[in-house]
Amino acid sequence: MFDMRCRENGIEHRLTKIKHPWTNGQVERMIRTIKEATVQRYYYDRHDQLEAHLADLINAYNYARRLKTLKGLTPYEYICKCWTFQPERFKLNPLQQMPGLNT
Repeated sequence: MFDMRCRENGIEHRLTKIKHPWTNGQVERMIRTIKEATVQRYYYDRHDQLEAHLADLINAYNYARRLKTLKGLTPYEYICKCWTFQPERFKLNPLQQMPGLNT
C-alpha cells in the first residue's frame, strides 16, 4: 500500500541496508535529537504528557530552529521558499498551514 501511494505521487521510495544507520544518517540523527530532548531528559507520568511535549518540540523545530543544511532557514521557511518557485509540487499552500491564533 505504501509503495502504491508513493508511485501515485511520484515519490521514489528507497530502502537502506538493515543495521547500517550511517546510510540513513538524517533519520537516525533526528531520532537522537528527539530522544535527547524528551525521554532522556524528562520523566513523564503519563503518555499524554510525552505527546504534548513532542508536539511542542516539533513545532519549535519546524518554525523556530534555523538549520545549516537549509542555509540558515527554518524547515517552514524553506518549504515556503520552495513553494514560491515550484507551487505545482504542493497540494496545499504551506502559508495556510502555519499555526496561529485559530489552532
